[in-house]
Amino acid sequence: MVIMTNLLSGPGLQNNFHFYEVRYYSTLYFRLIFNPIPVKAFWTIALLILSNIFMTVAWYGHLKLKEYSWFAEMGLFKVILFSWGIALLEYMAQVPANKIGYDGNGGPFTLWQLKVIQEVITLLVFTGFAVFAFKSETLRTNHIIAFIFLILAVYFIFKR
Repeated sequence: MVIMTNLLSGPGLQNNFHFYEVRYYSTLYFRLIFNPIPVKAFWTIALLILSNIFMTVAWYGHLKLKEYSWFAEMGLFKVILFSWGIALLEYMAQVPANKIGYDGNGGPFTLWQLKVIQEVITLLVFTGFAVFAFKSETLRTNHIIAFIFLILAVYFIFKR
């Protein structure tokens, strides 16, 4: 929001010559441009999203990959090793995310906040995976209601 204030108006000045002071008041648009999301919060959330993508693929990807002959022939032990390999990538993003984001290490989030953020991201990533990778799974009203309650959990965990 821009507010113009006439600084030099008065009887001694010509009406066609004005100086203005421009004051910017914080609006959401102004804050997003000139006061971006703190860097640690951004990297924490970005790494949590990445780790949850790997986690979802590690936990549920084998259910989809069984459609391929090379994967369907793998025994349970090989499938576990395959999933652990993907889970290693998950941990390579999850651990730094928590280390960067935790307020005990100078980050912006408490331990409780980190956990709730991670759970919401997990649910969002899983929903995308389930809807797009498994066409037989449908997103129903009760799922949406559960998401609303998780959003409320985020609200309450950040409330001081």
